[in-house]
Amino acid sequence: MKTASIRDVRHDFNRILAWVGNGEEVVITKRRRTVARLLPAQARKTVPAKMPDIGKRLQKVFGRKIISDKAMSAILEESRGVY
Repeated sequence: MKTASIRDVRHDFNRILAWVGNGEEVVITKRRRTVARLLPAQARKTVPAKMPDIGKRLQKVFGRKIISDKAMSAILEESRGVY
């Protein structure tokens, strides 16, 4: 853990950002008292967008009933908000 004063932050912010970028925690002090901590950001995990399962949704609503192509198109358009 590294320490930087308010003056250091104002005058040499790039050096402090480099510390944080290298994974260091930086404690910021004012008159030798801790006022803040800068922590490195955690890496974000990207989660792929989940597509709705239209087949299961239709089966839940209509059961095993056979739906015509035109009716299916109308249902899909309605679920997308297209009228």
